[in-house]
Amino acid sequence: MAAAEETFEQFEEDDAAETALALSSAGRKRLFSKELRCMMYGFGDDQNPYTESVDIIEDLVIEFITEMTYKAMEIGRTGRVQIDDIVFLVRKDPRKYARVKDLLTMNEELRRARKAFDEIKFAGNVK
Repeated sequence: MAAAEETFEQFEEDDAAETALALSSAGRKRLFSKELRCMMYGFGDDQNPYTESVDIIEDLVIEFITEMTYKAMEIGRTGRVQIDDIVFLVRKDPRKYARVKDLLTMNEELRRARKAFDEIKFAGNVK
């Protein structure tokens, strides 16, 4: 009988935890649903993936971003997140490090192209 009570109590605890998780995730506005649906389709999922699948992936993404942000805030200047802090955090993961470096390089190239475009546009208006 004691084992049955322990099982029932554990079931109640698990049920309460699931309810709390459902309330916290259901009450929050979904930020990345559209993008995640497209990414999931691009990686081989159905064109219209289950909403529950998208929600789980979004929860994981938000958890990852939150953890990385907190870790980055502890490195370097406390309370501030800088690009170098993110690079430092991903330095031991070759795939993440390479992707961060690619994105930073691409961002710099876009910045230079915009600057050159604005200079040409400004020079054309001066004449």
